Amino acid sequence: MLSPMSTPEPAVDPGPYFDDLTVGQVLDPAPAVTIDEGEAAVYQAICGDPLAMALSAPLAEAVTGVPGRLANPALVMHISIGQSTVATQRVIANLFYRGVALSEAVRLGETLYTTVEVRGLRETTRRDDRPPRGLVLLGIRTVRLDDGAPVVDYERCAMLRFRDEAAETGHIDDLGGADPEVDLTTWSDRVPAAWDPSPLADAADRGWAVGEARADLMRDTVTAAPELARLSQNLAPVHRDAAANEGGRRLVYGGHTIGLAQASLVRRMPGTATVLGWQYCDHPGPVFEGDVLSCRHTLLDEQEVAGGRLRAVHTEVSADRGGADAGPVLDWRLVTWGA
Repeated sequence: MLSPMSTPEPAVDPGPYFDDLTVGQVLDPAPAVTIDEGEAAVYQAICGDPLAMALSAPLAEAVTGVPGRLANPALVMHISIGQSTVATQRVIANLFYRGVALSEAVRLGETLYTTVEVRGLRETTRRDDRPPRGLVLLGIRTVRLDDGAPVVDYERCAMLRFRDEAAETGHIDDLGGADPEVDLTTWSDRVPAAWDPSPLADAADRGWAVGEARADLMRDTVTAAPELARLSQNLAPVHRDAAANEGGRRLVYGGHTIGLAQASLVRRMPGTATVLGWQYCDHPGPVFEGDVLSCRHTLLDEQEVAGGRLRAVHTEVSADRGGADAGPVLDWRLVTWGA
């Protein structure tokens, strides 16, 4: 206990900051997370996703042939992304996700463990009107702790602050970008071969033509943003503390927008059994709590695979902020499979 005359030790900022990182570095991992009924219920309350396979145990068993509810693939991604924030506690913004491929369905009660590797670093152009910043490309791999089975692999690019604003790192790596073009032939082997989509057939909409765009008339308000950050163990202060963001407003975690967008897509495409991955994901604008989001979905391509339909979808999200158009906030191309 501190005496009245003692001075507390200053808190040590663990970072990491951009100038702390090196290519090839593997970050100390976050704690493993077991996804159970509690996590699923809180996530459902925040995002309201009607994905039937994550809501109904009998339906999940009928489709997969194995007892037990599935964890929503979006919730799996939230946990994985949250665990990856051991590298991005000092994040300014997340730029893109690349090559998100969900290899294994996760059932409630299973535990996820994530490793994070630094794959590239690049300083951004310095300006007199802001502190220096840099881009870090992260390689992220999440496995099922129970048996080590791979669950999801992907890369994401984040913008980080410097710890020492006078530091000259010399990092000039070409971080590349994400390819928005979806080739469904490269995704067909990711369809769960043993699953039977026929129990979802009554909900399926077979009148959606390739190239057709459909808007979701139900807009959705962003609420409980810090709660989702806490649920997913997201450590970035910008999602919890307005003072941590250079703009002075608390940023909504980008995955929150994705979760609401997936819920919107499933409302329009209720025969969906699962999301197999993200071909491309970009956040062209920030989202703040209280924004009202509008979603528009375009069917890019479709193939018959394993008795169901493999689909490439382009989802665009825009925000209404205080009654004014805040512009686009999500450009997302994903791959689904279902009836």
